[in-house]
Amino acid sequence: MTRLRELIDPFLLLLLGTVALASLLPARGDGARIADAVADAGIVLLFFLHGAKLSRAAIWDGAKAWRLHLAVLATTFAVFPLLGLASQQIGAVPDGMRAGLLFLTLLPSTVQSSIAFTAIARGNVAAAVVSASFSNLLGIVLTPLLVALLMQRTGSGSLISLASVEGIVLQLLLPFLIGHLARPWIGGFVARHKAMIGRVDRGSILLVVYAAFSAAVVEGLWQTVSAGEMALLAGLCVALLAVVLCFTWGLGRMMGLARAERIVLVFCGSKKSLATGVPMAGLLFPASSVGAILLPVMLFHQIQLMACAVLARRYSAQVDKADTDLDI
Repeated sequence: MTRLRELIDPFLLLLLGTVALASLLPARGDGARIADAVADAGIVLLFFLHGAKLSRAAIWDGAKAWRLHLAVLATTFAVFPLLGLASQQIGAVPDGMRAGLLFLTLLPSTVQSSIAFTAIARGNVAAAVVSASFSNLLGIVLTPLLVALLMQRTGSGSLISLASVEGIVLQLLLPFLIGHLARPWIGGFVARHKAMIGRVDRGSILLVVYAAFSAAVVEGLWQTVSAGEMALLAGLCVALLAVVLCFTWGLGRMMGLARAERIVLVFCGSKKSLATGVPMAGLLFPASSVGAILLPVMLFHQIQLMACAVLARRYSAQVDKADTDLDI
């Protein structure tokens, strides 16, 4: 039971509960407009706090490993999208979820979990902070560009409108920059209240998920997705993660990176950010299609947490064994 609790992120249960609530009691009419407005406000606060948490000292400490950071970015924004394009050839997956698979591969890396797993695995934490944070910040610009380039080409989406660009700047980039500039005044408060900040992170995502799935349910999402298609989608997410985990570890060896840096490449290069993907999907796609597009993102999020939790403990145990052998 303890091992089960370690593998299953409690946030997954909240996500499932939110999807169930949206399925049974979707927001409609004025309620939907209110839900959208509250979700937008939550996302602005979320990215403001992300900016406030980013330490310039950590940036300078970890920026020296530039080969590592280039490898993380290449995996995140080149290797992953190529795999996403390959997934578009699988006709058994419904169009909406297939578009979601491609969108998933275009997202930046996570921040908190990448750093946390690197720390557990005894990797280079400072380098992980830089890689994950820079990937997330760069993704605010690169992900929409990749969506416009690849999803339009494959027929999975439409070109980004001026309103989408304005939404990304006003809801994601501008709050992030303001939060980072305000760090000298609020950085201490943010550091002292990490638990509260974490609740804001999760609450904001849950609000957006509820609004997105409400719109999708009203449009008949669950009438078009079968249990078999969901199982196939989960299998594809597992296969995608397995390929990238093997690739990142092999790439780190080929580049001659130290073990601590290879761990950073594995955890930062294999992750995809739910916190960025959820609000960005709402800005880039029609409300009726967001729910189906987010299904792969949500599934991959939990699968990556479970797999990386096991890997992090394994890497940590290997370091402990090596230290014990040296003592002997």
